[in-house]
Amino acid sequence: MGVINRQPHASKQLTEKERSRRKPMKQPNLLFIMLDQLRYDCIGFSGINPVKTPNIDRLAAESVWFANAFTPIPTCCPSRQSLINGRRAETFGALWNFKNGLSIPALEPAEYAWPRELSKLSYTNVLLGKWDVHPSRTPLEYGYDKHVGFGPYKELMAQKYPEIRYEAGYMGERDPVPLEHAQTHWLADRGCDAIRELSARDEPWYIQLNFTEPHLPCRPAGKFADMYRPEDVPVWGSFGETFAGKPYIQRQQLHSWNIQDYTWDDWAPIVARYYGIISQADDAIGSVLRALELSGAADHTMIVLTSDHGDMCGAHRMMDKHYILYDDVVKVPLMIKYPGLAKPGHICEQFVYNMLDLPPTLLDALNVEPPSFFHGRSLLPLLKQEEVADWRTEIVSTYNGQQFGLYTQRMLRTERWKYIWNTTDVDELYDLTGDPYELNNLIYDPGCTERVQEFRRLLYAHLSEEGDGLVQNEWMRNQLLHNHKL
Repeated sequence: MGVINRQPHASKQLTEKERSRRKPMKQPNLLFIMLDQLRYDCIGFSGINPVKTPNIDRLAAESVWFANAFTPIPTCCPSRQSLINGRRAETFGALWNFKNGLSIPALEPAEYAWPRELSKLSYTNVLLGKWDVHPSRTPLEYGYDKHVGFGPYKELMAQKYPEIRYEAGYMGERDPVPLEHAQTHWLADRGCDAIRELSARDEPWYIQLNFTEPHLPCRPAGKFADMYRPEDVPVWGSFGETFAGKPYIQRQQLHSWNIQDYTWDDWAPIVARYYGIISQADDAIGSVLRALELSGAADHTMIVLTSDHGDMCGAHRMMDKHYILYDDVVKVPLMIKYPGLAKPGHICEQFVYNMLDLPPTLLDALNVEPPSFFHGRSLLPLLKQEEVADWRTEIVSTYNGQQFGLYTQRMLRTERWKYIWNTTDVDELYDLTGDPYELNNLIYDPGCTERVQEFRRLLYAHLSEEGDGLVQNEWMRNQLLHNHKL
């Protein structure tokens, strides 16, 4: 794996008056943009699916684009808690979303939270949008100085559009509100206000802008509601899934969502709305990036854009993100723009984690020593295009169950292979070179026996080192290491 050059798009040219407003800072500002349930292959810059994201594409071309970024856990709440704490969610009990079904611990304020380190450096920390780190504790207890959630937006909608009712449920529908009052653009306006206000000061700032889009249900508004025609949306490469040789729970998910009879004609309008809300979020993000340029702070601001995880959205005939560890949900977009340090237009192909590697990266950028208990590594050497001889050659993602019942999975993925340990059903093994859509489970292939044993030992080493409780008893160790399921 290496780094590939790609020429950036032309940046907006500032006037001399605007340039004169720039104020040198001892520490960079930090702008962190996170989307919810955005697939890696649904950004135009990826060159895979025909989704129009010109603003994100421009940012990607001015950044280092990580072509192999993965979430440690493809579930909203635990992934966001990992981001704040720097460790895998299993280590502090955050196994699934605390809002759905069985109660589960969340990251408590007594735990480490790296935004507090920024406060020690005189940063003003602002979180705008989705939180999902604790059901009752607020961001102010984790090192943020200000939080604006979606409560004010809901009040605005109740006042201006009390007659609007959404009827289509999770499958999505057109949002009848004017685009300027859509949630994407309301949140972007809050981000623009924060950038203008904080950039007028002499102190550095950290703004975390958390969109809920494109999480289902997708409700694009205005021109984005009709941007994509269902008949023009390409069929997912995995849509021919038969579930032969796969864990039973995957087929069961079709019945849990009542989509077992859906054809592509049923899915195409849903995917078109998914595309539409992504393009709408891109439009909102464009206004934030323009506000940053006009504030005079762009040259002093490190920008990160990523997603907590992906979305099936009809891939493998499934929806949402549960009970599977396909690349559709574990592979995520990640780009980092760092003026003066990271050369624009590079594609880094090393394996990285977004939620685990970003905490040490941001602290490293501020010359703060990352805690030794972090499970990730600083990406600064990769941003600088330095050779790192001991960089990871595999990635591990996990899953523990959700609203349809408990179900533990652990995934080990290399450049070519993916092994998934399903503790209560058949395991999975995919050759991603010959089977990029993960349709053919090779777990029982006699030619793969030694490889499976190697992956199980390697997976155990990772889980044991990082304190995963799933392998901390002899029964589960025996299952993983001694292969009694076969």
